[in-house]
Amino acid sequence: MPEHTAAADFAALLRELKDRSGLSYGVLAKRLHMSTSTLHRYCNGDAVPADYAPVERLARLCKAHPEELVELHRRWVLADAVRGRKGAAAAETPPEEAGSGTGPGQAASEAAPPAEAASAGAPPAAPADADTGAGPAPARRRTRTAVLAGIAVAAVAAGVALAVGLPGGGSDGDGDGGRHRPVGAAGVTAEGTAPASSSPPSAAASPSSPAKDKGPARTPAGSAPAGAPSGEGQKSGVPVTVRAEPYAWESPCSQRYLADKPASEMKPPPLEEGAAAWVAAHGAVSSGQQYLRLTVQGTGPETVVVDGLTVRVAGKRAPLAWNDYAMAYPGVGCGGGVQTRAFAVSLDSARPSLTPEPGNEDFPFKVSESDPEVYYLTASVSAYDVDWYLELKWSSGDRSGTLTVDDEGRPFRTSGNKGRPAYEFPIGGDGWVPEGTTKLE
Repeated sequence: MPEHTAAADFAALLRELKDRSGLSYGVLAKRLHMSTSTLHRYCNGDAVPADYAPVERLARLCKAHPEELVELHRRWVLADAVRGRKGAAAAETPPEEAGSGTGPGQAASEAAPPAEAASAGAPPAAPADADTGAGPAPARRRTRTAVLAGIAVAAVAAGVALAVGLPGGGSDGDGDGGRHRPVGAAGVTAEGTAPASSSPPSAAASPSSPAKDKGPARTPAGSAPAGAPSGEGQKSGVPVTVRAEPYAWESPCSQRYLADKPASEMKPPPLEEGAAAWVAAHGAVSSGQQYLRLTVQGTGPETVVVDGLTVRVAGKRAPLAWNDYAMAYPGVGCGGGVQTRAFAVSLDSARPSLTPEPGNEDFPFKVSESDPEVYYLTASVSAYDVDWYLELKWSSGDRSGTLTVDDEGRPFRTSGNKGRPAYEFPIGGDGWVPEGTTKLE
């Protein structure tokens, strides 16, 4: 899909929701904690948000219907994919083409005399007008210096790129070829390979170490990283990509996290887009339930059938005996629309399985590059601390396969919270207090 079409379609729906709400840009921007100019750029199609969370909050503020939320997310996925391809192309632009007012021919002619002098073992000749006191001389010297510096930087960059691209250039033969999964992407592993189970609670998420190592994750051969450019999945034989957001919130009041830290050491509740960083900083675990947003998209024009999602349990233990922290501020109104493509699963079951929420259809669904699907999963648990992941079955023509979807190479983790000390953060307060003790005006 052309860039202008994807961005324009996304911006058009944003504007429609904004205009229908009757709220001004200033009011909406204040509630979304962003600048008015940034919101203008999103609604005018001049920029595409890097994260979907503020887009969803904007839509909910504008009272978007469930169908509109799904359509908005679909348009954002397409616009974001085009933006990603544009960014990759810009990164490959030769330095001389990115200069302003200096073409390749000019750069070569400017640089030639100093280079020839240096190769002859003599210092470069000074410009003819260097000591004449003429005004243009300093400008020309600065121009030549800048051109030489640019050529040197380009040469170094090319050498580094060549070293990285060569076989054995800093990588053993069984590496991932330099392909790393984007931040927030689903872990996709080879068929039949389960993610490694989390360590026991005493070692996995101590106060001094985060629950997850956020270092570069590898995408094994035979699978495409989530958000990969069109064609990359086709080269690897997998015609579908999956992007998992394990720290999405169904509503501002729905999410809680367990952390093995006293209230005095905890930061205030984050906004939804900051939840992943907040969880990592505190070694926290989803409490009571976990809400996942999965975006499934084809890598080409052909139709891919998503046959189903299977829940796999990698480990079960007693619930964590940690403090329970609520993300909602007391007294703040909460609301969440009913999502389409919504499913629920009880991790307490002996064999957990996804069940469509009332009014929602069950698998299979069809996806392609221009027609992604978004699935919302609510995983609940009360009696255990559970490590789990998903297996997505797909088929396209005479091909089929299974993708393992997890949290960047690790299982999702959700723990029961019954009887745990619970805390909330009052509006205008300076710290966490026991839940239920806040007096509302």
